Amino acid sequence: MSTRPPRDGFFRDVNRHFVQAARHSTVDDDVLNQVRACNAVYRMRFPVRQDDGRIQVVEAYRAEHSHHRLPTKGGIRYDANVTQDEVMALAALMTYKCALVDVPFGGAKGGVRVDPRSASPGFLERVTRRYTHELLRKRFIGPDVDVPAPDVGTGEREMGWIADTFRNLDGDSLNGLACVTGKPVSMHGIPGRTEATGQGVAMALEQCLGAAEDAAAVGLTPGVAGKRVVVHGLGKVGANAARALAERGAVIVGVSVSDGGLYAPDGLDVDAALAHRRESGSILGLAGAHDLPSPAAALEQDCDILVPAALEHEISEENVGRIRAPVIAEGANGPIDAKADAILRDAGKLVVPDIYANAGGVIVSYFEWVKNLSHISFERMTRRYQQLSNQSLVGILERLSGESGPAEALARLTRPPDEIDFVRTALENTLAIAYEQIREARLARALPDLRTAAYVLAIERVAEAYAEAGIFP
Repeated sequence: MSTRPPRDGFFRDVNRHFVQAARHSTVDDDVLNQVRACNAVYRMRFPVRQDDGRIQVVEAYRAEHSHHRLPTKGGIRYDANVTQDEVMALAALMTYKCALVDVPFGGAKGGVRVDPRSASPGFLERVTRRYTHELLRKRFIGPDVDVPAPDVGTGEREMGWIADTFRNLDGDSLNGLACVTGKPVSMHGIPGRTEATGQGVAMALEQCLGAAEDAAAVGLTPGVAGKRVVVHGLGKVGANAARALAERGAVIVGVSVSDGGLYAPDGLDVDAALAHRRESGSILGLAGAHDLPSPAAALEQDCDILVPAALEHEISEENVGRIRAPVIAEGANGPIDAKADAILRDAGKLVVPDIYANAGGVIVSYFEWVKNLSHISFERMTRRYQQLSNQSLVGILERLSGESGPAEALARLTRPPDEIDFVRTALENTLAIAYEQIREARLARALPDLRTAAYVLAIERVAEAYAEAGIFP
């Protein structure tokens, strides 16, 4: 079973960030009350047969925080200790995240109280299909209503079960696949969705450390190349963030998973560490790295950038004084509690907030949703045109220079973009635009940090959407 203790108070912490930012916003108090409120929470219990024939009663939730845009959007978390408070907090973060990066969704989140590490695939499938049935019964799922996605403990497999169940029960043969994102590509998912959140963390860090004055403020040179990075939590987000940062020239010096942590001042290979864990049953004992006394010890190691990518409240008042990294990028949702966040700000550290840093997942989920509604892949209309255009340009350059380049280089130059190329460039562009807006708001309004600036923008955009929809007559 999961050893993670229940974490109540998460929704309270999100609202503390909201209140701090709201003081700097232009939104009336009455409207702020609506923006902050969680609109609907569906708590359900249903029986599911275990493999041995016994019946287990499963508790589950779906929270829809804001209906300022429809459909609402948010992942489904499988964890034995997930709580209603946690789901409400995550749904609120989704509201602000979607508003900040300008994707047209309200915020939602789901949680099912099962341990995916100990449950059999058959049991998980029965749970997933029954959960989908319960959501559909109360209209908490649908392409134009509420669109789930993967989160902690779930992935493409579970999203595929959801899509299949929805189509069988709802009968929407045209747009049914748009009821959920994060599906396998074979079920009309989109390439790059699995790694999108982690890659988005790396892209967000590139933006935040791109300006020389911003990097100098925390004693660093511009960019992520050469920076020493510790990643706490090597799940889908953490592992992909580590890979993406390494591709950009960063040095991964520390990692942790549930059974331990490693530190290697000269750098380590994340894939080698994960392979060692699969082969030996533990991440500990990797050649060339020092074992850490606990997973949490990774947070306190010497580095330039810390990426907490596990669960919420991993950095608290108890351990924040031992955080050595000048830059902390929130790969997980809410990994820093409100008190620790204030301490880090006062210490002059740069915190890249979760509603920006890990927005890559929902951005690419938006692309998948649009693809499913339009019933065409992104490269189909342009691929051949782009290839011919590239070939024509190369031909012109060869005629002007009187020389022909190496065949391998010419093949690269004339290769047309695949769908994943469109996805990654659109993801990077979306994050670049969002950071420009956050940075501009922080400087223009003299806001205390990036988190406050990000929340102010999100709050004002949600309020504007409510006004446009005529919610406040």
